[in-house]
This record gives sequence, C-alpha cells and structure tokens, in this order.
Amino acid sequence: MCAIKIRHSKESDIEQIMSMLNNSRQLMRANGNQNQWINGYPSEELIYNDIRKKHSFIVTDNGDIAGTFAFIIGRDPTYNNIDGEGWADDSHPYGTIHRMAKAADRHGIFKASIDWCRSQITSLRIDTHEDNAAMKHLIVKHGFKYKGIIHLADGSPRLAYQMLSTGLLCEPMKSYIDKSILPRYTSFDEAHKRDHAETVIRNSLQLAQHYDIDINKVYTIAAYHDLGLCEGRERHHIVSGEILKNDINLRKWFSENDFKFMAEAIEDHRASSKSEPRSIYGRIVAEADRDIEPLKIIKRTVQYGLSHYPELDKESHWHRTLEHLHEKYAEGGYLKLWLPESENAAKLAELRQILSNENDLRSLFEKYFENVDVNP
Repeated sequence: MCAIKIRHSKESDIEQIMSMLNNSRQLMRANGNQNQWINGYPSEELIYNDIRKKHSFIVTDNGDIAGTFAFIIGRDPTYNNIDGEGWADDSHPYGTIHRMAKAADRHGIFKASIDWCRSQITSLRIDTHEDNAAMKHLIVKHGFKYKGIIHLADGSPRLAYQMLSTGLLCEPMKSYIDKSILPRYTSFDEAHKRDHAETVIRNSLQLAQHYDIDINKVYTIAAYHDLGLCEGRERHHIVSGEILKNDINLRKWFSENDFKFMAEAIEDHRASSKSEPRSIYGRIVAEADRDIEPLKIIKRTVQYGLSHYPELDKESHWHRTLEHLHEKYAEGGYLKLWLPESENAAKLAELRQILSNENDLRSLFEKYFENVDVNP
C-alpha cells in the first residue's frame, strides 16, 4: 500500500462498492463463514443511504478503489445492551465501523481504515460474526479489545469490540481548536498571545508522555486555559473553564463528565493558586503554563507594567518589576511546581540566580524598558 487515501463515497462508486462487498462475502464463504451477510445484506439501497448520510467511505490506493467501509459517529442502538465485560467507557462519544470490504488481491485495507477512523474520534467500536475468523483476527491484531455480545435489530448475536485511542490526537478536534480557538489569543496582551497558548500546548503534550492519560483532553485544556482573559485577568481561570463547558462543538468528542473534569483542570492552573491542582491534567497544564524562560519572564514583566500602568515613571516601573519577580519567583514565592518530569525546576533556579544579583537584574530592566514593544 503506497498512497492510501480515504474519501467519502459517491453514488458513482456504488457498482464498485457492491463488487467489493460481494468479494468479501465470497471470502467469508470460502473460509467457512456461511451465516454472515445473508439475505441480500448489505443491499444496494443500504449503501445508497450510507452515501446520502455521508457514512460511506472509499479507500483508494494510488488512485484506484481498493476498499470501502461505513463509519458512523453517534450512539448505535444495538450497542446499548451488551452481555459480558461491557464497555470501558459508555459515556464517551464513539464511532462505529460497519460493512468493511476490499477489492480482490488488495491488502492493508483494514489497517488503513482503522487508522483513519482513530484519527476522527478517540473511541471506536466494531462487531463481527462468531464464524468470521479472519475479521476477529484483524480486529484484535489492530488493538481492539473484546467486550461481549451485542444483538442486532433482528436478534442475531455479534461479538463486540472496543478501542480507546487516548494516545492519538483526534484530527477534527485539533483542526477545530487550531482554526477557531487559538486565534482568539491574538487580542490578548503580549504575554498571552497565540504563541503562549501554543507553548503551553507543546509543554503539556511533552509532560503527558510520562503518564497514561488522554492527550486529547490535554490538548484541549491547554488550548482553552487562558481564554477567560477576554473578561480580565482576575477571574480568567474561572471564565476559561466556563468557555470550555459552553462550547457545544466539543461535544462531538467529549462527554459531560469530561467537560466538568477539564474545566476543573483549567480553573486549577493559575500560578497564584494556593491549592494543588485536583488532577494530573490540572498539574500538567499548571506546570506547562509556567514556561520558565528567565529572560522572557523578565521582559514580559516589564512589558506588562508599561502596558497596564503607563502613568508610572521609570523608577516606579523598576520597583514594580522587582516586587513582582520576587513575590512570584524568589525563594518562598507563590509559584509552585508540580511535576518532577518538568524542566522548570532548573530554569527557576537560573531565574533566582538573576534575581539574587540586583545589578544584573537592573541591566536587563534597562534594556527591556527602552526597547520593549508595548503595542505590537
């Protein structure tokens, strides 16, 4: 498989789709599976409806049609009741894969299809007939876990499987955030522009590698953590959490419990908070938000003062800068570090060394005071 691509099916593809379905049906029969895809299923009418609802997809290999499958995001009634272990997470939005088939002499269609589905949503479900040994092998081989038996509308039993891809970013979610959320930072002060949000996202994802957690939640929390600055700095952590909870677009990928959980992590990220964040997600975004780069911190402190207190003279700005840096970053300051995997401890020590030498700090203040761009 050299140049695999996936696209929505078109009505003009129906003839080839039916041919691939028939090919897969013949493979089932040749391998002893006589009881699946019987009585005209899947019918041409069903495939047409899949296409009309944008549930049908084509797999191409170097431009040639090589496979097909149906992929439906949303609750499937036949998955509501399951006999066995049960779903690992039944509250989370999920996508279901059906009617997978391939052209004759094609290989790698299952993996390509599953990889694409994983990039669309983090929770996947699939089922197959007890007699379909080849499909059962592929399903387990590519990361699905057996969860029990579900029953189709006609009562027929099927083996059901689930995959939770918490270590892979959901591309539609990431695209939505990158295009619709991150641009909001452009209206904030210089210390909280888009580059700051992207730095917090990058730092958060790096820290997340040390923990068994969902990087989609990590990405989202980091992206929304400072949006509340639109209503001022004092309550920005609370407002940021409210903005996340009220974003209906995120409901495609997260459950109600996720919203509460992620909002708490955002609320807990504030450096001046006296309490430890309530979850590992809160500790990660709080640590990532520190972004302790000594020279950048000093520059932004000067910059913030010039932007918010233009009435102060130079010496007053110097004392304000000195007071803020010591209050927050010096020994006994209110800044807390939460994760041992972070590089912040070494950088904080470097910053404290600068703070201990007032002459060096004054030289940096003079440099930034004269050259900082307050209104870029």
